[in-house]
Amino acid sequence: MELPAVNLKVILLGHWLLTTWGCIVFSGSYAWANFTILALGVWALAQRDSIDAISMFLGGLLATIFLDIVHISIFYPRVSLTDTGRFGVGMAILSLLLKPLSCCFVYHMYRERGGELLVHAGFLGSSQDRSAYQTIDSAEAPADPFAVPEGRSQDARGY
Repeated sequence: MELPAVNLKVILLGHWLLTTWGCIVFSGSYAWANFTILALGVWALAQRDSIDAISMFLGGLLATIFLDIVHISIFYPRVSLTDTGRFGVGMAILSLLLKPLSCCFVYHMYRERGGELLVHAGFLGSSQDRSAYQTIDSAEAPADPFAVPEGRSQDARGY
């Protein structure tokens, strides 16, 4: 199944809006973590060819999934939530629920920019064939890696 093309601007705008509304109830570390990662997303948007920018944004999104779970579970207000408080909590939870989907889209962008598969397992993708490795100084790889180069005897190599 092919993922639909989603613009990075849409992902950033959506998470910025949900994070801003989530900050109605959760401030401090929740705001710092999420807005810092959104700043990495702006960097990834500004440098469209940078693998580092998009990979750091992806890693940050993955980290904020864990951080949001911890933050919401610890700082969830247990007494008398107002309507505004319920709205802020709902938006923070919605942002948390959308982050795995955003990670899939951002990972797809990472692969489009030339990033490699982070985990090399047989079922996740094809591994690179290293049998065609060639050295820089020769145009063609030798058939026998232990072959003696022309003009040299085995005694010259010290065997």
